[in-house]
Amino acid sequence: MVSYILKKLICKKSRRYFNLPNIKSAKKRVKLIKKKTLRNKSIKTNLKTILKKANTSILELSATKEDDFKLAIKKLDQAVSKGVLHKNSANRKKSKLALEYNKTTSKV
Repeated sequence: MVSYILKKLICKKSRRYFNLPNIKSAKKRVKLIKKKTLRNKSIKTNLKTILKKANTSILELSATKEDDFKLAIKKLDQAVSKGVLHKNSANRKKSKLALEYNKTTSKV
């Protein structure tokens, strides 16, 4: 009875009823998924800021554009190896970044 009331209180905001796990291994999986979600979120946000920094330094013809470009490529590869990004998505982003980088280096 107590668990039923607890479930109802948790679900009150969403107005949807969902089952909380009762099995011990399922409870552990919920904890693990929360940890992994936080890790993936932090990796994604860090990656986004690095990509933005690389993009702006390339467009502004900054002195550190080569280092920022290399760091962005490295972080994209790391995100793929950790399973945060899909391989094709990372390759698409790398290609787009490389096109911008090559345009600015050929102008100089």
